Amino acid sequence: VMDEQEIVERYASGQRSFDGAILEGADLSGSGLSGAELYKANLRGADLSGADLSGANLHRAILSGANLHGANLCGAELPQASLRRADLGGADLGGADLRRANLREADLQRADLAGAHLYGADLREADLSGANVKQEQLAQARSLKGANLPNGTVYE
Repeated sequence: VMDEQEIVERYASGQRSFDGAILEGADLSGSGLSGAELYKANLRGADLSGADLSGANLHRAILSGANLHGANLCGAELPQASLRRADLGGADLGGADLRRANLREADLQRADLAGAHLYGADLREADLSGANVKQEQLAQARSLKGANLPNGTVYE
């Protein structure tokens, strides 16, 4: 089991693959992990606020309850990731792959979802207030029930 310090040190020395890493509750705030391979990593409750995860592979990663506030997830691979109750407020998710991701009850306030793939994503009760996302993207989601939409209405 690697801790957050070891991840940062290994990444700095050129290692990019941390598939299946267990980093539950880790403090990786502000970390530069662009392009990291975190397939099936457990980051439940981790602090990744302000982190650079652009282009990272987080396919099937567990990020439930994680703090990703203001994180750069531009172009990140997040299909089937669990982001339930995650704080993605102000995060850059431009072009991110969120197909079949669980974003139930996630905070996406003011998040940039321009070009993000939301096919089959679960956005039930998510807060999309002020988010940059098109109606066509939201129409691809599996569910929006109870979600706060960017225009201030609640999806029935």
